[in-house]
Amino acid sequence: MAQHEHVRVAVIGSGFGGLGAAVRLRREGITDFVVLERADSVGGTWRDNSYPGCACDVPSHLYSFSFAPNPDWPRTFSGQEHIRAYLEHVADTFGLRPHIRLGHEVTMMRWNSDELNWTIESANGTTIVADVVVSATGPLSDPKMPDMPGLADFPGKVFHSARWDHDYDLTGKRVAVIGTGASAIQIVPAIQSKVGRLTLFQRTPPWVMPRMDRNISGTERWLHRTLPFTGAARRGLLWGIRELQVSAFTKHPNELGLVERIAKSNMARAIKDPALRAKLTPSYRIGCKRILLSSSYYPALAQPHVDVVASGLTEVRGSTVVAADGTEAEVDAIIFGTGFHVTDMPIADRVVGAEGITLAESWKDGMQSLRGATAAGFPNWMTIIGPNTGLGNSSMILMIESQLNYMADYLRQLNVLGGRVALGARTSAVGVWNRRVQERMKRTVWNTGGCTSWYLDANGRNTTVWPGTTGEFRRATQAVDLGEYEVIRPPKPDAAGTAVARKAVAEEVAR
Repeated sequence: MAQHEHVRVAVIGSGFGGLGAAVRLRREGITDFVVLERADSVGGTWRDNSYPGCACDVPSHLYSFSFAPNPDWPRTFSGQEHIRAYLEHVADTFGLRPHIRLGHEVTMMRWNSDELNWTIESANGTTIVADVVVSATGPLSDPKMPDMPGLADFPGKVFHSARWDHDYDLTGKRVAVIGTGASAIQIVPAIQSKVGRLTLFQRTPPWVMPRMDRNISGTERWLHRTLPFTGAARRGLLWGIRELQVSAFTKHPNELGLVERIAKSNMARAIKDPALRAKLTPSYRIGCKRILLSSSYYPALAQPHVDVVASGLTEVRGSTVVAADGTEAEVDAIIFGTGFHVTDMPIADRVVGAEGITLAESWKDGMQSLRGATAAGFPNWMTIIGPNTGLGNSSMILMIESQLNYMADYLRQLNVLGGRVALGARTSAVGVWNRRVQERMKRTVWNTGGCTSWYLDANGRNTTVWPGTTGEFRRATQAVDLGEYEVIRPPKPDAAGTAVARKAVAEEVAR
């Protein structure tokens, strides 16, 4: 067998999850690890999404690591370039660069039951063996492009919001934007003033709340640099407010009526045309789909050169785009804001477990894991931002840090057990955890709000969102319960095998 590099831990991806895992490994005294990144720089989704207007909808001081506060955020809701710069800063500050392997797209991970490790193959031809794999590829990493008749023959420009073509000049062009998710409502205001005509294809209108964004003053930044506890207090306040909001999403959706009225007022201020307002008014409970934040989206749609088609795009005929309701538009460019492979992550096709099947095959009836981290049949493999760890109203960094706690204790348990050893999540434990999660999910706004969202998989099951507070999740992941795992040791050779091996050694010595 060829000799390959062997590491204790291999981390896949270098976004918030991957860099956070790397920092935690170093803090735990583990330096024998690599971070495999397919791109040529770190940053994850904040590297890939560089479209005009790209910004975060979580306040900056909450959308950062608790162990790496940034007193110099320029705005209350920071833009993509500032978040990406923050992640580069984390990589430098915590000495992660020597561990990061850029240009290493993982094509396959296979579990070796005899050796109790993972063989990881990359597209560049390199192979690494790791005792433990931490998959931090994230749910917002692989764009979803619709399979649409005629699209391949479109003579103009086509790209996804997460693969923005900065070399293509939109000035004066007739542009179709497909989708009305978080990316689209930022793109539309950012480009509408330069395009000749903009046609927005909307399958379902989103609920849009005003975005209370502003510059953070120099005085505030000075205060956070000089007295770090003030930044921590600001973060704590932002966290606490969102924790108090959770029950409205998870237990009492009817309490969201006031929020709907605020969203409708936000629309009414900019949209005076009753027909357009009717197109843009959702028919489902707010919160069922992701609540979006913008104070410029509705004013952009009210412009005379912007058209809203209240129907999804279904066909392309030459340079003509056609909606399901028959509406047609001649366009020079098509921009897809159609989201990502969230419930069918491509990385799952590249993970082969103990039974010789892929993670995708194991999850054919829906993603499920133990405490959002480990999957039955895949020993010493865990994921950051796994099934049912998403949030509808707070910062994913809080969930990531909770999963890093779980990862750290997982590795401690392996060390305590000693020798060559693996932990495999018990099928029964995974089942118990997921039944509890799905039972709690029944009364949430994501299941009762009357909409179809990207939170749901092909079977209509919510496998993405956590139906509780971030505090609850942190308590649930603060330590590994060994009772939920099978302790796996290397297989012992049978007597016949041992005799054959001894005979071969004796013959070799005689020669």
